[in-house]
Amino acid sequence: MKQVCVFCGSAPGTNPAFAAAARDLGRALAEQELGLVYGGGRVGLMGVVATAALEAGGTVLGVIPHALAHKEVAMEGCTELVVVDSMHARKALMADRADAFVALPGGYGTCDELFEILTWGQLGIHRKPVAVLNVAGFFTPLLGWLDHVTGEGLLKPKHRDLLLVADSVPDLLARLAAWEPPDPATKWVQRDER
Repeated sequence: MKQVCVFCGSAPGTNPAFAAAARDLGRALAEQELGLVYGGGRVGLMGVVATAALEAGGTVLGVIPHALAHKEVAMEGCTELVVVDSMHARKALMADRADAFVALPGGYGTCDELFEILTWGQLGIHRKPVAVLNVAGFFTPLLGWLDHVTGEGLLKPKHRDLLLVADSVPDLLARLAAWEPPDPATKWVQRDER
């Protein structure tokens, strides 16, 4: 694992614990010589995690679409800033350049990125770990919903287990480092399944 992609809000949220966790994660990535890959903005939690990584001497790859470069105010101090044509291109490049994925608190965009990368893992498009940092219980309702979906037979337990959960940055990084990808021979759907 050399680069970690972080999905998070372009707003700071109302709980100061969110920004504190973003700062801790940015610093920890730099201290462990793990590059940060993120959405390229300098506002909200995005800006906090990137600034912390840069201030700690880390490398930061920001990827931002032209349409958002002004709205999210692109982080000009990134080690590398790539401006792309679309959100699809943004997500594809971040996925390609990262070895692991982490979601911090965020809104629709964060959930979109998290679920797309989980779906890609479910389908075998990538074999990389995906985790949430459950800051102040932020993801607890979402995790409950995933358990509900699994209980209703709409998500297999083996696919539910693709999402790692950690409550602290050290635990998060340890879980990512220890993650073992599922057996590639395991099929998404077996012929006899309905």
